[in-house]
Amino acid sequence: MEEVIQQAAPQAPRGLVDRMLDTIERVGNRLPDPVTLFIGLTLLVFVGSYFAAEAGLSALKPGSGETIVPVSLMSADAIRAWIVDAPRHFALFPPLATVLVAMLGVGVAERSGLLAALLGRLVACSPRVLLTPIIVFIGVLSNVAADVGYVVVVPLSAMLFAASGRHPIAGLAAAFAGVSGGFSANILLSTLDPMLAGISEAAAHIVDPAYTVSAVANYTFMAASTVTVALLAWYVTDRVIEPRLPAWRDQGGEEMQRCSASEARGMRFAGIAFAVLLGLILWATLPEGALLRNPETGGFVPSPLINGVVILIMLVFLIPGIAYGVGTRTYKSDRDVARAMSQSMSDMGYYLVLAFFAAQFIALFADSKLGLILAINGAEALQALGLSGLPLLLLFVLLTGFINLFIGSASAKWALLAPIFVPMLMLTGFSPEATQLAYRIGDSVTNIITPLMVYFPMVLVMAKRYLPEYGLGNLIALMLPYSVVFMVGWSVMLAAWLALGLPIGPGVSTFLPVAG
Repeated sequence: MEEVIQQAAPQAPRGLVDRMLDTIERVGNRLPDPVTLFIGLTLLVFVGSYFAAEAGLSALKPGSGETIVPVSLMSADAIRAWIVDAPRHFALFPPLATVLVAMLGVGVAERSGLLAALLGRLVACSPRVLLTPIIVFIGVLSNVAADVGYVVVVPLSAMLFAASGRHPIAGLAAAFAGVSGGFSANILLSTLDPMLAGISEAAAHIVDPAYTVSAVANYTFMAASTVTVALLAWYVTDRVIEPRLPAWRDQGGEEMQRCSASEARGMRFAGIAFAVLLGLILWATLPEGALLRNPETGGFVPSPLINGVVILIMLVFLIPGIAYGVGTRTYKSDRDVARAMSQSMSDMGYYLVLAFFAAQFIALFADSKLGLILAINGAEALQALGLSGLPLLLLFVLLTGFINLFIGSASAKWALLAPIFVPMLMLTGFSPEATQLAYRIGDSVTNIITPLMVYFPMVLVMAKRYLPEYGLGNLIALMLPYSVVFMVGWSVMLAAWLALGLPIGPGVSTFLPVAG
């Protein structure tokens, strides 16, 4: 009897946050399969665009004065166009080619045993307590190479956590938070910096035709944000996310840390192959006029090195992976390598199905203009509140985060919002660079909770690899704490930065100089 009573003893009461996340998981997981969900959302866009057009909804595009009206997808012309363009929407889905090409190399390296061997050594050499911030930091840095973080850092981080005996979903979440939630933070510049600066400068000319915005306008703040994001994600992962996950009982990590004679030989082969490949890349990059530099400017941003990084990622995994497989005799012929590539593609079958329907929804949602109208009207509503100073700047962060749930492209949203908010905040004393900075914060923090983010379906597929029953609600609930903590923590950092009068970029102030 005592034994029965002990087994039935109640567990410690769960906190408010746990109960909220449990509710989100339950509600989210009651939704249909993500494939069915995207089909339903696509039908909703068809119907919604029809009623929006019939109701005469419209919005005035800032800057150009163009009237944006919804496009009914129920018209004969729109249906015919979709039937013709549906394959193109799928083929041009932004992450599709990136993921598949990179997975050709990653699959070869994984099935040869190279990744397991490298992760085992990394686990043996890394302090377990620092694993989370290291992964988040690497994820943030990977943003400079465009999509490499999603296709490489996120899956490898899950494997690394599993190798260390920790739950792989926690590693996936930490990496996803760094790559996507910390999208704008970096100690390195990327192609996004000059792109946003150009839009900000054009918007600033509405008030001051001589104003210039540098590509390094937000560098100081964003470089410091790298540390902030890593610390915040470290806390959320270790104190909020991982305690909610079931104990990880896979013993693969112990096997990874043993190194046989054949594995040692494979590592030598892989090391030599990587050194040769790295030498070739440096030879094609460093000299003036080198093959991978910009042929017109001689620079690196943009250049074939940056724009072709997906092929380089494939080669960095493919060549050492083959070498390791030859050294361990995992690969005895070219047929074994081709089979490994084929198996890695077969693992992506569900993702291909999901990508097709996600691509249709995202393309049709853009064609309907509903997202654009929602963004413009939301911005005008915020402007109508009549706020000024820091509250207006922080509210703009919230608005950007909300709009980001519907429009993913950072440059497209800024091209839309900059003509409204850059002039408006200039008139209240804020520099265009400060408005751009607030935009970048809001644009980053909600990436990880919107299924409209093009890599969200891929991350869901990665999670299903470890927990096949994992659903959309699980992933949203998993990432929501990061989104909330990033929003609050980054906003507090912005407020403190303003209060201390620190430069947000080299020689760039938060406020415009006072005339006279």
